[in-house]
Amino acid sequence: MNTDNPQTMQPTENDQMIGLAKLMRMAYSGVDLAPLGTQLIGRAGASSSSTAASANALMDLYTVLLLRGERELALSMQAAALRLQQIYSAPTATAPVALRLLAVMTPGDLMANTPLEFLLEDSDVALDMLYVGRELPLPPALPEHDVLFVSIAESDQNLPLLAQIGEAVQSWPRPVLNMPERIALMSRDAACTLLKEVPGIVMPNTHRVDRQILEQVARAERTITGILGDGDFPVIVRPVDSHAGQGLDKIDNPAALADYLLNMPNSEFYVARFVDYRSEDGQFRKYRIVLMEGQAYICHLAISEHWMIHYLNAGMADSAEKRAEEARVMADFDSGFARRHAEALRIIGERVGLDYLGIDCAETTGGELLIFEIDNSMIVHAIDPVDVFPYKQTQMRKVFEAFRRMLGNTMQGA
Repeated sequence: MNTDNPQTMQPTENDQMIGLAKLMRMAYSGVDLAPLGTQLIGRAGASSSSTAASANALMDLYTVLLLRGERELALSMQAAALRLQQIYSAPTATAPVALRLLAVMTPGDLMANTPLEFLLEDSDVALDMLYVGRELPLPPALPEHDVLFVSIAESDQNLPLLAQIGEAVQSWPRPVLNMPERIALMSRDAACTLLKEVPGIVMPNTHRVDRQILEQVARAERTITGILGDGDFPVIVRPVDSHAGQGLDKIDNPAALADYLLNMPNSEFYVARFVDYRSEDGQFRKYRIVLMEGQAYICHLAISEHWMIHYLNAGMADSAEKRAEEARVMADFDSGFARRHAEALRIIGERVGLDYLGIDCAETTGGELLIFEIDNSMIVHAIDPVDVFPYKQTQMRKVFEAFRRMLGNTMQGA
């Protein structure tokens, strides 16, 4: 495989990508991205623009549209960008470049790949992103790089692609992080099987169920216990390949299941028993953790009155009390949460076998580690307002330094 040069000319400074991290920081701070979107449309269509400049503008436009909630239009802009070129240089390196990282990615939304731009922002790592897919084969010429990182997330659609990349990296001339065959084990049912019966871990049996079977349960023609094997209603139901809570609901009985299916056209769902993990104060707490080189790092703690927690809807910015607790947990993480669950986290790392792994989890009332999800594409960032979340900068810097250290250790160990 030739790793000499990207396939297109280098853009001028004004035509380079703005990038995901900067655009999301703008969105989080309340900047109206619509005018920028208009500028990017003009830049992409300008007759004086090079191919690379037009592609970069289209890729930034894709991000802007995603952040504005226009997913389908965003994906069409991404597809247009990828028809022009497959390789993009993210604006991550602000210091002299010490390491060159090539990420293998695939078309899709922000959950389709590991969002490496957040991890490498303002670093000495140059990040090139290579998009591959059904109509985007590996090109014969690639950018020179020190380490290859497989960023593609697990999904039904991506399994054949992961298998293809897995064959290619067997003879890759550079070190490879996050091997594709391990990523393929990150489906909710496969992950459950992988971590089943690990001491100190609660991860309810997760079953992939056809719609017709759930319709039979809704009509009381079969029982949910016969499907789960470890519980009864209430259950958690979500469409296969959904993320970020899309289509996720807690179902208390067959009638509620019937109502749920009326609004969900999907043909397959994941079903698992619901675990009530609220603390003594009635609040639910969800931790996002990453594992690297056998070490656990906390990225956020979300606290909410509702069982389905996302950091953005947990009211963290509105509650000084919640932020104070998150700050304490971050400061004491190594001697507190990480120590309490050290053995469980160690086994997770060994069984999963990924160099970089995200975990969404909680603690049960019995003190066990409750696993919601494990995968390689969770968003980990430091773009929260510094004046509101000053403590997060210190913690996230630990995460970013650990990621950079892993890259360096991988390159040196080659």
